[in-house]
Amino acid sequence: MQAVDTNVLVRLLARDDARQAAAADAAVAKGAWVSHLVLAETMRVLEAVYERTARQLTAALELLLAHESLVLQDADAVAGALAQFRAKPALGFSDCLVLEIARKAGQLPLLTFDKALGRLEGAHRL
Repeated sequence: MQAVDTNVLVRLLARDDARQAAAADAAVAKGAWVSHLVLAETMRVLEAVYERTARQLTAALELLLAHESLVLQDADAVAGALAQFRAKPALGFSDCLVLEIARKAGQLPLLTFDKALGRLEGAHRL
């Protein structure tokens, strides 16, 4: 299976360039793998560049998790991160993903200086 880069995933979601969106659609139709890093970068680009709200980011994540041709790295960790993000969107998706990856790896607590992240189960604020 082929992997996709952030810019391909952004084109799939933003649909802001018809030619590139069509190329991205065609490329992933055969199946594609999305790493945690690409997913986190994509959410950051959608938030910072495209000014998507937490609600819109949540919808994008739901779409990616349900996509018939995309395989997300550790989809259950991504789903857990989405649940955390949905409950506390001010945290940011990447923080939620880091926590869920650590949880899945059995490497808790996640040490952090972040007050909000430190309040979540499995995290410990220094």
